[in-house]
Amino acid sequence: MSNITIYTSPTCGFCHMAKEYFKAKKIEFVEKDVSQDAAALEEAVAKSGQMGIPVIDIDGTITVGFNRVEIDAMLAKRAEG
Repeated sequence: MSNITIYTSPTCGFCHMAKEYFKAKKIEFVEKDVSQDAAALEEAVAKSGQMGIPVIDIDGTITVGFNRVEIDAMLAKRAEG
């Protein structure tokens, strides 16, 4: 089971970019569509404290939006641990 979850919406361009980035790096993730899943929306807001998406949860570390530098830093930390 992946310890990476991406909370997305089908109309979110940054969500698509985030998913493609993880796919290109061959990193598995679980996608939760907040437009179809009210519980996923509640999880995303509870984790991030915001309504923005994508919300990316890597081993319990949260980032909102698509920021390659921040994501790479989170993945590097994950690889160290």
